[in-house]
Amino acid sequence: MALSNEEVLRYSRHLIMPEVGMDGQEKLKAAKVICIGTGGLGAPLAMYLAAAGVGRMGLVDFDTVDVTNLQRQIIHGTSDIGRKKLDSAVDTLKEINPHIQLDRFEVALTSENALDILKDYDIVIDGTDNFPTRYLVNDACVLLGKVNVYGSIFRFEGQATVFGYPGGPCYRCLYPEPPPPGLVPSCAEGGVLGILPGIIGVIQATEAVKLIIGKGEPLVGRLLLYDALGMKFRELKLRRNPECPMCGDHRTIHQLIDYQQFCGIPAHPPTPEPGVSETEIEVTALKARLDRGDDFVLVDVREPHEFQIGRIPNSRLIPLGELPKRVNELSVGDDIVVHCKSGMRSAKAMDFLKQSGFKRVKNLKGGILAWSDKVDPSVPKY
Repeated sequence: MALSNEEVLRYSRHLIMPEVGMDGQEKLKAAKVICIGTGGLGAPLAMYLAAAGVGRMGLVDFDTVDVTNLQRQIIHGTSDIGRKKLDSAVDTLKEINPHIQLDRFEVALTSENALDILKDYDIVIDGTDNFPTRYLVNDACVLLGKVNVYGSIFRFEGQATVFGYPGGPCYRCLYPEPPPPGLVPSCAEGGVLGILPGIIGVIQATEAVKLIIGKGEPLVGRLLLYDALGMKFRELKLRRNPECPMCGDHRTIHQLIDYQQFCGIPAHPPTPEPGVSETEIEVTALKARLDRGDDFVLVDVREPHEFQIGRIPNSRLIPLGELPKRVNELSVGDDIVVHCKSGMRSAKAMDFLKQSGFKRVKNLKGGILAWSDKVDPSVPKY
């Protein structure tokens, strides 16, 4: 696709590089790339691909901008809080480069729509943060013969590679089975250094550009690992597994499956009954017990640095990871309420305590976030 005079000037720093030149820039203009997610990874990679002149970009996202996104999702700003992420992202990308075409898909990617959404694009870039969607993106790319530029982040560590390249491995070659539900905490539970997705997202964007212009050595068969604390990169070799059910010599998966079920996550988790249940207590009921001076033990299973951010009065800090060796600090006959940030870690603590013989244990529904919402707004949310 020919470049206009304005585009020649805009991309001039590319054009004077022999590895890119007019031919490479025209390939970028003709390229069709789709980004799954406009969050931590999707934000920087979409911005740099737009600036680089990728002619047509698809964006898949159904979320809205939250204030907690702004620490890392630089495609959105403070004035965008509450807006649809797609609206915010499109505005930013158009401001960066008005010459590109932007396709919006304001849906959750599912087994029913993935093949239809991805089929018209040359390269798929996975900016998701959950295992069901990663397996879905991988399988859809293999079935369609599309390249999948993968990245993931957690706390101070990230990784990137290219899946689905002819002769190369796919995501299932690296992770044949998903981890048990809840074993790997999300960024909302475990946190992430705000700069980290910028680094991994830019690596993904770099790989996409290299694949489009046909230069350099792509991350095929190589898993790039990044440690921000140590400021170190290292590389692991990946090989296509000939027994892989998706990309192996004798494929056994020929269509998209139920990925929530595959990852052990109920598609429609049961809705708990309102009020106080056998296993949960509402924050308002906890407040009433505290006000009455009831005799019970409130155990906070978050980490010490979270405890410093905010706490519920009279709570005792025993981080979840320390609970097995500190369980003797509690008496089997105690009336115990456990809580964390949102209720996930404390549910694990409750299960552990019950398996250890504790009979009177309840989980605080919604955790300290619900406490802040419904009882004491002075407790900071994070």
